[in-house]
Amino acid sequence: MVNAVLFDLDGTLVDTAPDLSYALNQQRQMHGLPEMPLELIRPYASHGTVGLLQIGFAISPNHPAFEDLRSEYLELYEQNLNQFSTLFPGMMELLDELEIRGLPWGIVTNKPARFTDPLLAQLGLDDRAATVISGDTCAHPKPHPEPMLAACRAIGVLPATCVYIGDAERDVEAAHASGMPALVAEYGYIGPQDNPLEWGADGFIQSPTALLEYLGY
Repeated sequence: MVNAVLFDLDGTLVDTAPDLSYALNQQRQMHGLPEMPLELIRPYASHGTVGLLQIGFAISPNHPAFEDLRSEYLELYEQNLNQFSTLFPGMMELLDELEIRGLPWGIVTNKPARFTDPLLAQLGLDDRAATVISGDTCAHPKPHPEPMLAACRAIGVLPATCVYIGDAERDVEAAHASGMPALVAEYGYIGPQDNPLEWGADGFIQSPTALLEYLGY
């Protein structure tokens, strides 16, 4: 029996890639580089600043310029949190159905709270989520199980009676480490370098509303 549903944020609940890409292209222009197409940036949107700066500037965290570029990028993104971000098609219908059936839902994301909280408020989801665990809510982010367990405690459910939906391998790892089944959102930011079939997930959904079938509704 599933007593609660938890979602990853970027690439699962909300399509934030347009705004993440917009900020990256603003930064590239500041450094004299041409704009990159959204389709090229999109698969990296779930990998945080590490993935975005990798595709945008071809650098890794051990590069001496990484931290300065990271701070610069985050400032640009904070100024453009919700210009183009939207719920994925079918997500609002899914959330409505979960609430009608009395099934609480929450968010566990590695996105820092300084971005998570205002974005959810602007989308009108902050008062609807039963819990929101951001990347800096706990001492350890995903793939550590601590954020997953914190979400379950906040809702008052056991991990085994909760299901987590995400679009990255760390989502599956975090869910399983906490004793929770995990589904892969195939509609999310899965790039050509990813192989979801090797992540050990408990299932796959091609659209948000496909979760209803998994739940037996």
